[in-house]
Amino acid sequence: MEVDFPVKQSFQEELDLLFTDGVIDNSEDAICENIIYPVLKEVWKNYRSKLTLWSHETLAYDEDLSGVPNYTVTQRNPLGTIVFDKPYFLTPYFLTVEAKQDKFEEGWGQCLAEMIAVQRINDDFNSDIFGIVSNGKIWQFGKLIADVFTRNRNLYVIQDLDKLFAAVNYIFQQCELKVQKQ
Repeated sequence: MEVDFPVKQSFQEELDLLFTDGVIDNSEDAICENIIYPVLKEVWKNYRSKLTLWSHETLAYDEDLSGVPNYTVTQRNPLGTIVFDKPYFLTPYFLTVEAKQDKFEEGWGQCLAEMIAVQRINDDFNSDIFGIVSNGKIWQFGKLIADVFTRNRNLYVIQDLDKLFAAVNYIFQQCELKVQKQ
């Protein structure tokens, strides 16, 4: 599940500074702002003409299947980046990201509920929907197809940016490929 993605030296230096002198993991918000968003944004830059990276947008299907993913990647809406409306993703791929402070099972519960909500909102149960749960240092990846959820057994760590970026890039690449096929 990896597609090479070079890590810029400036990104590595900024991350090193944060790990050395920053307060990066005292809350889920800090994890999001200092670690997760910078990684996602760095990869997303290469896909921004076709994909939009959203922060904290509400997904709601019903009372049980609703939530606010920390980050969501959707097909770029022709109306611009101010429109977050269903169908949330016009292609068979969707990505939702949850940040947690070492509560991965809870994070996957939230992430999976959001993934199922997207299926139901879009009335599309055969699309691949990707999910990520991370505490900033450890990243886990999963995929939902129909009613089958599969979590990647590999753990990706922030200390190995090349592999982490490659895994995130793979998902963005899959999303872009589906957009191009439309």
